[in-house]
Amino acid sequence: MISLFDLLKIGIGPSSSHTVGPMRAAQRFRNSVAELPCLPARIEVTLYGSLAWTAVGHGTTRAVVLGLAGLEPDTVTPEEVKFHEEEAFIHHRLPLNRASGAGAMLAFDPAQDIILDRDTVPPVHPNTLQFCAYDSAGQMLLKERYCSVGGGFITPETSAENASYDLPAMPYDFTSGSTLLARCRQTGLDIAGVVFANEASLRPAQDVIAQLDLIAQTMLAAIERGLTTTGTLPGALKLQRRAPALHEKLKARSGPHLEGAPSHGVMDWLNLYAMAVSEENASGGRIVTAPTNGAAGVIPAVLRYYRQFCPEWSEKGQRKFLLTAAAIGGLFKLNASISGAEVGCQGEVGVASSMAAAGLAAVLGATPEQVENAAEIAMEHHLGLTCDPVAGLVQIPCVERNAFGAVKAVNAASLAMLGNGAHHVSLDHVTKTMAETGRDMNDRYKETAQGGLAVNVPAC
Repeated sequence: MISLFDLLKIGIGPSSSHTVGPMRAAQRFRNSVAELPCLPARIEVTLYGSLAWTAVGHGTTRAVVLGLAGLEPDTVTPEEVKFHEEEAFIHHRLPLNRASGAGAMLAFDPAQDIILDRDTVPPVHPNTLQFCAYDSAGQMLLKERYCSVGGGFITPETSAENASYDLPAMPYDFTSGSTLLARCRQTGLDIAGVVFANEASLRPAQDVIAQLDLIAQTMLAAIERGLTTTGTLPGALKLQRRAPALHEKLKARSGPHLEGAPSHGVMDWLNLYAMAVSEENASGGRIVTAPTNGAAGVIPAVLRYYRQFCPEWSEKGQRKFLLTAAAIGGLFKLNASISGAEVGCQGEVGVASSMAAAGLAAVLGATPEQVENAAEIAMEHHLGLTCDPVAGLVQIPCVERNAFGAVKAVNAASLAMLGNGAHHVSLDHVTKTMAETGRDMNDRYKETAQGGLAVNVPAC
């Protein structure tokens, strides 16, 4: 089982694979540089494939700078981002802060030292980046290559080539939907119970609960910021944030308890919650990678829907929601992909919708079989979804697409609970199909901004 804390990570926008992943890779390289016997005279970073095509819109160059400066995506503050952006992009210097030379500055101009190689096809993964450190004579001191494989996960290119995961031993391991259901039958636990038992075998149970609560708080806080923060989203499109105005309209129309609202009024609020988080992500704000940044609005929206509109809500249920969702997301990560650059948006919004559908069904009283069915339904109806961001920004169609993913999740949970859990297409079937569909998808539609809406809609 992939740990839920590897899958649901607190970070910054706008992209997990293009921002959070490269930031972590850059920081890992920085740590390797610290072990060198001498301070390098120059660092050169090369972005390949999808990272190169959407580097500016997805904040990859900024993320590399922040990682080389030693910052973490889950703790970095807006003030630190601004400071280090100015240091690198204006003053052309990078603080290394080595133990042997605190405050040492390295000349670093992102325009020259971060190379966007759009011609070389990465041999292993479309999201590949290379770091090189040189001495004053131009001799290479160190070279490391990483793949950002989706959801903020990074791995050395050699490990990505093997496509293997070093999973910790857990009492109730599972690597497929069928084995997960078997674990539930063997133990008498529901899906959330299986995941919690596994997580509690790695760390104290109270730590698991505390981290779950922090994840939920971060998700819901992102909604609140998105509902009140006005202005323009960054980038060439100059899009106005829509969530605050929509929020005022819904409050004026429906009141706090939806009196007089149209029959689809609840769906409007669900759309609003997803868009609020997605706009926070597009602005580089703090969100939870769930399972990616591009899909970060889906699970918080359905979680808020559960809290706001379902009488079954409780804090314990909120944890159950996240534990169940993480089980499903881990299966897609393990057996297919959650990288838009690898399988398109079916691996991002599709997986998030599947996770949210499972979580909602679980807290509304579904059996493990119904939960698995809810997850399957949500993904089945995202198959083939492309990733074609206009201007390489996580805005069009991403913001509205999160809203649709949330609505589909609620519908999938509802459909599954109308049945008894028996169904012809299993979660394992749809996971395999998603992986095959992603491999067959033309690369222009996989987070390169070279096809679909990205070329048919003017960027400015």
